[in-house]
Amino acid sequence: MTFPRKLTRGDVVRVVAPSASRAMVTEHDHTPIIDARFAELGLTLTYGRHVDERDAFDSSAVASRVADLHDAFADPSVAAIITVIGGYNSNELLPYLDWELIRANPKIFCGYSDISALQNAILARTGLVTYSGPHWSTFGMRDHLEQTLRWFTEVLFGSAPVSLAPADSWSDDLWFLDQDKRELVPNEGWWRLRPGSAEGRIVGGNLATLSLLQGTPYMPSLDGAILLLEDDFESHPAIFARNLTSLLQLPDAAGVRGLVIGRFQKAARMTRPLLEQIIATQPRLEGVPVLANLDVGHTHPLATIPIGGLAELAVGDGEASLVLRRH
Repeated sequence: MTFPRKLTRGDVVRVVAPSASRAMVTEHDHTPIIDARFAELGLTLTYGRHVDERDAFDSSAVASRVADLHDAFADPSVAAIITVIGGYNSNELLPYLDWELIRANPKIFCGYSDISALQNAILARTGLVTYSGPHWSTFGMRDHLEQTLRWFTEVLFGSAPVSLAPADSWSDDLWFLDQDKRELVPNEGWWRLRPGSAEGRIVGGNLATLSLLQGTPYMPSLDGAILLLEDDFESHPAIFARNLTSLLQLPDAAGVRGLVIGRFQKAARMTRPLLEQIIATQPRLEGVPVLANLDVGHTHPLATIPIGGLAELAVGDGEASLVLRRH
């Protein structure tokens, strides 16, 4: 694995839109809040030339998105790259990316959801560790962003092991539409679904997006992996179950050492009993520790997780832990 240099105050962060356009996001414009957040971190934002292009799919041309990614990796003044938001089509870029350019210029690349296609492809083709974490747009959340920021800075500025713990509360509201109308939900904690312990490199992200890579040259190996999965409101329990089944039927899934599942959005209608039933039907998960309902995915707060980094997972009868050992 190749680990990019950590952030320091004074660094430049490039904002790119490899999926949906910034023009869509700024229909509800929280740019002043975003600018203030990054200024507090001591980071300077710059933007890809094509981030505001917008087509019928709320995205932009493949050539535009590829050019912005290549420019960001090639620019020696850029220390990190962060995505505007997710979407549906970042996998369109994979045949056109210059993997040697990315390998030769390792730097932080952060985002989540549809960005999982790029992150796992980068891992498979270059060995570069990337980060499942907040988008540029996430930093526009005026209130209740403290825990997300804490994880972001611990992982991207620091090198010490990071022990994740359940947040006190979480939200799944339309904060970007109304910053004054927020709904916090008390956190019931992690779901300890299967006992055991494991150590390995983290592979995964958004399950529906990761599944798009199966059978392509962009799918990373699952052998020896701690599999990290989350999904959004469009994935109800039956869809999640069949996508998980498909993933675990890959030949190298026999080497999966642990499974971590992020919190589901309310609209997904996933319950702990349903998830327990889904896990129970997977023969590949026999003897594998499984921990669920973590602060990973499409609810907030949102942890920053190194894709390709090393982690230790332990699930016991009364407690559980997930430690990011190398990130």
